[in-house]
Amino acid sequence: MKHRIWLPVFLALLLLCSGCAQKQVNDVVSTEDPKGKGYKSTQKSIPQKMMEADTTVTDTEFEEDDLGESEEQTVQLDKIADIIGRMTLEEKAAQLFVVLPEALIEGVSAVTQAGDATKEAVSEFPVSGFVYMQNNLQSPEQVKEMLSNVQSYSMERIGLPAFLCVDEEGGKVARISGTDNFSIPGFEGMDEVGQSQNTKRAKDIGNTIGEYLSGFGFNVDFAPVADVLSNPQNEVVKQRSFGSDPGLVSDMALAVMEGLWEQGVYASYKHFPGHGMTAGDTHEGYAYSDKTLEQIEECELVPFQNGILAGVSFVMVGHISLPQVVGDNTPASLSKVVITDLLRDKMGYDGVVITDAMNMGAIAGQYSSAEAAVHAIAAGVDLVLMPEDFKEAYAGVIEAVKDGTLSMERVDESLARILKVKLQIMERGVQ
Repeated sequence: MKHRIWLPVFLALLLLCSGCAQKQVNDVVSTEDPKGKGYKSTQKSIPQKMMEADTTVTDTEFEEDDLGESEEQTVQLDKIADIIGRMTLEEKAAQLFVVLPEALIEGVSAVTQAGDATKEAVSEFPVSGFVYMQNNLQSPEQVKEMLSNVQSYSMERIGLPAFLCVDEEGGKVARISGTDNFSIPGFEGMDEVGQSQNTKRAKDIGNTIGEYLSGFGFNVDFAPVADVLSNPQNEVVKQRSFGSDPGLVSDMALAVMEGLWEQGVYASYKHFPGHGMTAGDTHEGYAYSDKTLEQIEECELVPFQNGILAGVSFVMVGHISLPQVVGDNTPASLSKVVITDLLRDKMGYDGVVITDAMNMGAIAGQYSSAEAAVHAIAAGVDLVLMPEDFKEAYAGVIEAVKDGTLSMERVDESLARILKVKLQIMERGVQ
């Protein structure tokens, strides 16, 4: 009883500290350096922004509109608290995962439809969402029907929409455009877009991608890549990054996010705190950087900080290690220092944190699926993406709550962030 009384108060404190789930960002315009030395961004480094920010609030700054917004927030908080209060532990645990559709249906190598088997699986495991790969996507009609069915199953089972996600960055990472199954032309690499210094082109790409993704039924795109290519030996994001200038990368990422948002698709900045500074590939195993916190604040964190200020709703945390920041080789996706201390407390982010795919070598080669999921959530992650063994990870989270390794408050905190976005999806109209 004490827990249920305390929960709405906790959620109110949590959510009133953040802005709306994702607000539309202003147009971003590229700026030519008047001295002809290249791109000049209007964006500032993180230390500059913190020094210049005036966070003093006086009573005279509040207007009547603020009171109306506060009342709306109170209604939303009450609704979120009510939903969480009615959820079972099993339902809560399931909502912390975004999985491949194959993770719920045994014996199927590639799910291309959502029928009775998917409906039964969603009924048993009402996960927060699904991510689809190229082998799941065969034609426009097939994708529309599959996603529509999945969305209806989620609404019927738990009364909440599912996050329907895809990696559609443009360039080399595109599950739809430029493939044989869809008559949608591919885009140039984001490195070429960055070299053009044309933010309008970046926004147009985001707008085009958002238009066809929303038309199919997707509501989350794991894009843009906000990594600054600061290590010339990096091959992982070399063609996927907008470049080595943090201001340029920041402007381009904001433009893509705006284009996606205008079409009703949520962007997910990746791969925090910046995969462009490593030489290794976390798909295969360990990747690290010896940069200090001060060094990444001046470079890699700039695009992410500006995305936070613009209202990005999802940030994907990578598996890279930062021993000079964390003190050991713990992957960022499992690190409380990186996620809670840096991303949330220092950078002020209170949106949804999602891991990079947890079946990648940097995680699966060192941790069991249960260990990885529990460590990630304890560190401050809200959504665990693509565990190598979903059912093991799911059971591990439930057991961790039961034995006190994870507190119910920590789980409810993530659920509040997740539900905030899901309720906004419902307000905008579920596909």
